[in-house]
Amino acid sequence: MELKTAASAFSALSQASRLAILRQLVMAGTNGRTPGVLSAELAIPPSTLSFHLKELQQAGLVQGIKNGRSITYMADYGGLRGVINFLLADCCQGDRRLCGPYVIRG
Repeated sequence: MELKTAASAFSALSQASRLAILRQLVMAGTNGRTPGVLSAELAIPPSTLSFHLKELQQAGLVQGIKNGRSITYMADYGGLRGVINFLLADCCQGDRRLCGPYVIRG
């Protein structure tokens, strides 16, 4: 992952509501959540939720799947892995005693 892409993801996650939305979607797994469910679970007005979902999508952290006339949102696990890999790629100079299985070598 490039520095610019990682910065975009971190920028999206620097807002508390977006971080809460992403956490809900991670907990939901592959079932995802509809905007109505997310709005109710997090007490975020629908228009505000829509704005935050768009920001998370643009950062590559969330994806929307159309189901007829509705959309189900899910965490984009590839995007999340990219952010995690970016953070831990050079973890502790490869010392597995400190970083365990999280050491990632490109």
